[in-house]
Amino acid sequence: MTATLGLAAVSWVVAVWQMNNGMDMGVATRLGPFASFITLWMPMMAAMMLPGAAPAVLRRLRSGGRMHTVPLFVGSYLAVWTLVGVAVYALYRPHGPYAAGAIAIMAGLFELSPFKRHWRRRCRERVQSGLMFGLHCVGSCIGLMLMVVAISVMSVTWMSVAAVLVLTQKLLPVKAAIDVPLALAIVGLGILIWVAPSSVPGLMPTM
Repeated sequence: MTATLGLAAVSWVVAVWQMNNGMDMGVATRLGPFASFITLWMPMMAAMMLPGAAPAVLRRLRSGGRMHTVPLFVGSYLAVWTLVGVAVYALYRPHGPYAAGAIAIMAGLFELSPFKRHWRRRCRERVQSGLMFGLHCVGSCIGLMLMVVAISVMSVTWMSVAAVLVLTQKLLPVKAAIDVPLALAIVGLGILIWVAPSSVPGLMPTM
């Protein structure tokens, strides 16, 4: 767990340093060359996703796994999120607040769906490989990730918000008293983006 969280901390430093080099333009952000994007996306995912993966690493060890298998588990888990980055790069285009708001609303509705509950529960189960754990977590977190990509893919602020939400959902059980207000808040964010885009931090490019 110490090594996993240490790697996450280093990844935060690297990701924040890279993001502070002027790449964040809100919905108008351009991803640039693929090599530059993917070298930023990988530490982003490590920073955001590894804290929530630490309990899974412990479950893997307690179920009979050996210490030398941990790097493979973590590496294959991050490889899944790297493939998500490849898909983001292929599909992403600079857009406007209406598209960002629509994606945020859909992300909020996804939080209420049975698919979300299914994949979130699978994230909390014992798994034998980082690949399977990664696939489960992509299914659980994809709505939140698409929301961040739509609002500002290079924003440290929104990256931090998503990281906190992902970690909270990894650690807390599925409860309507927590999950429904969160989903409604995300839907409300999408509506706010439509109504008053300039009020949403990081959404609109600074002039």
